[in-house]
Amino acid sequence: MASSSAISHRFVQTNGIRMHVAEQGEGPAVVLCHGFPESWYSWRHQIAALAAAGYHAIAPDQRGYGQTDGPSEAQNYTMLHLVGDIVGLLDALGQRSAVIVGHDWGAPVAWNAALMRPDRFTAVVGMSVPYLARAAINPLTMLQQVMGENFYMIYFQKPGRAEADLEGDVRGALRRILYAASGDAPPGQRWTPMIAPGGGFLTEPVSAPLPHWLAEEDLDVYAGEFGRTGFTGGLNWYRAMDLTWELTAPFIGAQVTQPALFIAGKEDGVLSIPGMDAVVANLAQTVPGLRDTLLLDGCGHWVQQERPAEVNRALIEFLDALAAERA
Repeated sequence: MASSSAISHRFVQTNGIRMHVAEQGEGPAVVLCHGFPESWYSWRHQIAALAAAGYHAIAPDQRGYGQTDGPSEAQNYTMLHLVGDIVGLLDALGQRSAVIVGHDWGAPVAWNAALMRPDRFTAVVGMSVPYLARAAINPLTMLQQVMGENFYMIYFQKPGRAEADLEGDVRGALRRILYAASGDAPPGQRWTPMIAPGGGFLTEPVSAPLPHWLAEEDLDVYAGEFGRTGFTGGLNWYRAMDLTWELTAPFIGAQVTQPALFIAGKEDGVLSIPGMDAVVANLAQTVPGLRDTLLLDGCGHWVQQERPAEVNRALIEFLDALAAERA
């Protein structure tokens, strides 16, 4: 497990919530937004590397996760709330602007932060989830039509249902999710976005091995946090998807124009969702500032944890190139 001894922690007030932040380093700000079901800790390999390269790495527990407040109602988890949290975080830390990096659900936060506040977010890196421009139809209706009722995002909509699957054995559930969605899992054991008919989110006994990139101590951190908070905060992000769609009508057809980078594992189950290959292939049109798309062989969903050296190198090269352009 990477040492976090040089990482400092504090709490800030932002957008009406109390947010926990891990940070290290001095220099241009880089905000790291985690996904589901994770925390600031998913960036443990990046924080020190960015600090050593001359950047101020800022990794919050996002709304509903870890030590950050988690409002009870799903309506408080729209993308406007989530982007507002990060804008308020910059204000609380006295940062005029930052490069924003996001993985999994953190990627839409990063893309939308760049879209909505180009004055504050000068460049963007998305991991695992490409920029998805607002569609003409609300996302849950579209997903039901294309994927059916057993698609995991549809399954997550009913309050309490996924919580029951996950919270009976928090450590075991996290172990299985982290293994099954990673490049370590062979095809027959790999995560898919479909829930077995009549089953739950976790329908088989949790007997997954620990993936090679995760130590028992790392799993302790995740299990400790979700054992304390439960999963409702993170699941509420999915439950606010249609409300986000309603509120972001002004952004239909909008492009993300800042310099951008996309990184994903070739074995990431997200990329197997029908139509996602076309979205990735079309990124240069929806994100005209795209500098590169990096797809890592043999890597699954947890890209910055599975391949920290490659991700760190790509991030620092991207950031250094931006710095050189501004010089």
